[in-house]
Amino acid sequence: MPEIETARLKLRHFTLDDFGTLFRLYSDTEVMRHLSLRTQEQTQESLIKHIQHWEKHNFGMWAVVHKDSCKMIGRCGLGFLEDTPEVELGYVLDKSYWNIGLGTEASQATLKYGFLTVQLDQIVAIARPENIASRRVIEKLGMRYQKHTHHYGVDVVYYSLAKSEWQPDNSLSSVDR
Repeated sequence: MPEIETARLKLRHFTLDDFGTLFRLYSDTEVMRHLSLRTQEQTQESLIKHIQHWEKHNFGMWAVVHKDSCKMIGRCGLGFLEDTPEVELGYVLDKSYWNIGLGTEASQATLKYGFLTVQLDQIVAIARPENIASRRVIEKLGMRYQKHTHHYGVDVVYYSLAKSEWQPDNSLSSVDR
């Protein structure tokens, strides 16, 4: 299974050993302010789902590891948007790694994987309207606002990016096969 390296990050597949770090993220009220907090059971289900999604679809969520510290600091990757066949970019990072461009860096590498390796024609992203930081990441990626809509039980803004409109930044990542 592929892994991705960027200048500062390694995106690798999840293992069951990642449960503790993932639960710490998913139970942090500040980190999950715009998402839903998760219990230990929900985190375990999510972790297993992340692992199985890769096995079934050859894409999914990666564990994001900061190369300098060798610590897992979040997750980033692709999944199916709730009740649709559309592929969605998603990410969550530990708050101590916010505002230094790591969300954008991991997301750019993920888009590259989605468009070049998986050969997706389009990738979408959603965020709560008030989540300005996430919206900035999405917009930096070149995704375009399409509409306000409703997913995962909340109102969201919906963005999309077609492969034909994607501008790869080849200096950011490499996919190891």
